[in-house]
Amino acid sequence: MPSAIVEVHNIIRRNAVLKPSFRQVPEEVPVAFSYGGTTHAVMMASPADIEDFAAGFSLCEGIITEAAEIETMDIRHFDAGIDVQMQLSDQKRDALTARRRHMAGPVGCGLCGIESITQAVREFPPVAQSDFSLHAEQIVHAADLMWDLQVMHRATGAVHAAGFYQTCQDRGEILAVREDVGRHNALDKLAGFMLRKAGKAEYADPARGAVIVTSRVSLEMVQKTAAIRAPVILAISAPTALAIRTAEALNITLVALVRGAEFDVYTHPHRIAE
Repeated sequence: MPSAIVEVHNIIRRNAVLKPSFRQVPEEVPVAFSYGGTTHAVMMASPADIEDFAAGFSLCEGIITEAAEIETMDIRHFDAGIDVQMQLSDQKRDALTARRRHMAGPVGCGLCGIESITQAVREFPPVAQSDFSLHAEQIVHAADLMWDLQVMHRATGAVHAAGFYQTCQDRGEILAVREDVGRHNALDKLAGFMLRKAGKAEYADPARGAVIVTSRVSLEMVQKTAAIRAPVILAISAPTALAIRTAEALNITLVALVRGAEFDVYTHPHRIAE
């Protein structure tokens, strides 16, 4: 398996002097997701936590709803990249086959992009109502913990991260962090971790915590949070207008621009308490 971090030689300019040096950089490889022997998607990603990536991608794309619906997973490493061969349960296999057939249907009405647009902004069920809330100090604490746990970012400065903050008494803890060259990939990997841990002793209830990401919040980041069933997403950067509207519709509290002791709340502020 390729290493997620590679050391390369470079030339640096420091104090007006050029000199040879070296730096650690993240690896990036094509990762193919295949179901029943047919390739569904190829993503450029970091070659770490591939099993979580495959499960989370399948969940966030609406291909599965439970980890057990992937009956087998065979991760194959090649010089050109990684191929993840998955076999689905009969019901999910048939649903994916029908979905492919529908998307491959003939078009010619002048609105041939409508089906693709519908897939991109497909509906997700709103996150369930609950009494879960976060104190302002917990949001600041979550961001501080995330910085300490970003191993790849500290080494390379070139990856995104997604974590799950689980409240515990007055403060909380980061249950897991996943990093990747792609911000969507990092959140898919976190979603896969949460899905695969469901029902186990170390399971954390997604409804009792918050997703935290180190990137901006776009539509897909909110959709993936909804797939995880988490009621809150925290972000270091800013949201898009569509992400705000989607979070509002999906009953997700969107907190962005978490910088030091300051942050902005865009939707469902009832979950944030002083």
